Amino acid sequence: MPRTTKALMLVTDVGFVVYFTVTGLGLIPPEWAFADYADPLMADWNWSFLWIDLLASATGLTSLFLLRRGSPSGSPLMLVSLVLTMASGLMAIAFWTLRGDFSLAWWIPNLYLMLFPVPGIIRLTASDPRVAAQEAESVHGRVAAPVQDAHG
Repeated sequence: MPRTTKALMLVTDVGFVVYFTVTGLGLIPPEWAFADYADPLMADWNWSFLWIDLLASATGLTSLFLLRRGSPSGSPLMLVSLVLTMASGLMAIAFWTLRGDFSLAWWIPNLYLMLFPVPGIIRLTASDPRVAAQEAESVHGRVAAPVQDAHG
């Protein structure tokens, strides 16, 4: 997996925890908040992302730790994290689209959440043996043997 994806995951996963900590402590200035931020229904909508974002963060940070240790279970866990992160961004963008609210302050971070995982998801789900070998090489630091099917 490219270092860029790993670095973006680390920043994002720590960012999820920081965001909900800051939100829970009421530290977001009203002028930075999304539309109708004080509305209890909107607050509930925002908090509804807590579990998907924290699960994405937990699986992402764990996957990075496992990959650093050379564990083969790191890549599947990374895929889970990237998909959860993408889903979180997509859900927010869908909501803001339905509301007709196009504030760049909230669209940009959510488009980021939706789009940055795509290359990693593609790479982790590639069925090309060369991609799998490159992934194994980047995880284990050595050239992996080519993958062969049962016929040869």
